[in-house]
Amino acid sequence: MINIDYLTLRAFLEENRSFIQNSRIQKIRQSSPRDLILTLRNNGESRKLYINITPDIYYICFMTEETEKLRMITYPKNPPMFCMLLRKYLDNAKIVDVRQPYYERIIEFELEAKTDFDVNKKYILAVELMGKHSNIVLYDKETSIIAGCAHNVGENKSQIRELYGGIPYIYPPASKSKKDFLRYFGQVNYDTLADEFSGFSKYFAEHCRGLGLEEIKDCLELRNLNPALGEKEYLIFGQLIKGDKEFKNTVNEVIDLYYSKIQFAKKMEALKSGLREFALSKYKKIKTSLSKIEGVRARRDNTEKYKLYGELLTSYAYMKRDYEREVVLKNYNTGEDIAIPLDETLTMIDNAKWYFKLYTKSKRTREKTEELISSLKEAKEYWEGVIFSIENADSPSILNDIKEELQPESNKEKKTQPAVEQVDIGGYVVYIGRNNRQNDYIISKLAKEDDIWFHTKGHAGSHVLLKINDNSEPDEKVIFECAKLAKKFSSVPENEKAGVIYTRRKYLRKPPAANPGYVTYRNEKEIYI
Repeated sequence: MINIDYLTLRAFLEENRSFIQNSRIQKIRQSSPRDLILTLRNNGESRKLYINITPDIYYICFMTEETEKLRMITYPKNPPMFCMLLRKYLDNAKIVDVRQPYYERIIEFELEAKTDFDVNKKYILAVELMGKHSNIVLYDKETSIIAGCAHNVGENKSQIRELYGGIPYIYPPASKSKKDFLRYFGQVNYDTLADEFSGFSKYFAEHCRGLGLEEIKDCLELRNLNPALGEKEYLIFGQLIKGDKEFKNTVNEVIDLYYSKIQFAKKMEALKSGLREFALSKYKKIKTSLSKIEGVRARRDNTEKYKLYGELLTSYAYMKRDYEREVVLKNYNTGEDIAIPLDETLTMIDNAKWYFKLYTKSKRTREKTEELISSLKEAKEYWEGVIFSIENADSPSILNDIKEELQPESNKEKKTQPAVEQVDIGGYVVYIGRNNRQNDYIISKLAKEDDIWFHTKGHAGSHVLLKINDNSEPDEKVIFECAKLAKKFSSVPENEKAGVIYTRRKYLRKPPAANPGYVTYRNEKEIYI
């Protein structure tokens, strides 16, 4: 991940200075202790300024509605204390100036607000974007006394610089060893640029390789700005990015898009992690139970042996080998001799009856064991499908559907209608279920009896439903494309062959009390993809 540096911050500020200056703070919100959203209004336009001071992803930008959704921002019922403090001091405050200390990753907003006595007072809101030391600090401009910080720093956390309410605000200690590149006229050593000169991040210094002295100075003075997004990076001088890149109109746009996508990925993984842990624990328990029961069945199932012993003893009863401990008889099926243990207090016929009783009892036990194994296999298949849905979810709504499915019934709130993905294939509407809730919804609510259902054979995956238009039937090409979708959204590896079964909706049945997403089918056809 690329961290925001001095130059990017400076370019962002210069680009947005005209809007920020003289704007008013309409709303102050915090979704967590590590971020801040300020709604600013100027010249009839409102924008949301997003500030993130998380140690591993710190930056500032104006966000759009689209990137706000990517960030999955939710607000707590009770705002954090720092948010309440800012509302107290900065409600409807005017930003009279905004600046960036030279070669610092700090933006200072100078604000003018009215006190309870209707007197104008000026404050500084300092946004420090410095890795694990990132912070947001509000202090009095006249006295420099801190009113509050997003993250208090006491002497137990730092012996160099403390930050908390009631003490004077001081700048972070500057590096005295670094020089100003704009006043340098010697040979460029690309390996030591970041260590020797102020204003260079290691990432930017690496991209300066091959540039001349004056070209690098042009960059430091923000000439030739051309912001761009690469595959896994961004740079305000996009022409320096090697490989594929997409140029954007503004510096804010690349910052907003780059970090919002990272936050989306992080939050998706956090959502997946909890669901994955729960589903895997259930899956492992069922898998272990199934393995143990199958092992016991293999070792202890004597049903056929008891039946054979009873039949042989009955057939050879004429031998009158009564009241013996053992008898050796020829198996008329294989021709082999078999030693059969006997109860020496019983006749051969009574021993035969005893073995037939054991056979009946063993048969009942085997049937119950088979039912249990069948139930465990169904449960195992269900949890495999859940795990597959979790791993392949690409939106919060899909994960929320899964979460709702897995919650105990007593804790469930009223269910909302799942948002099912749909595509058009050859003029036909095709629905794709991305989890069991959506799969059930497709079958029970969206499907009619002549619609065609697709699913990979023997693998976890999506239910795909082809809606049949009135008085028309899909051709082989449409069927093939739907089968390809079923394989695509399944656990089958992309480079492997798979069978996809399909049948009419009227041939599907959901057994009573079956797991979500489970159906039986008949009259199916199969196509290999």
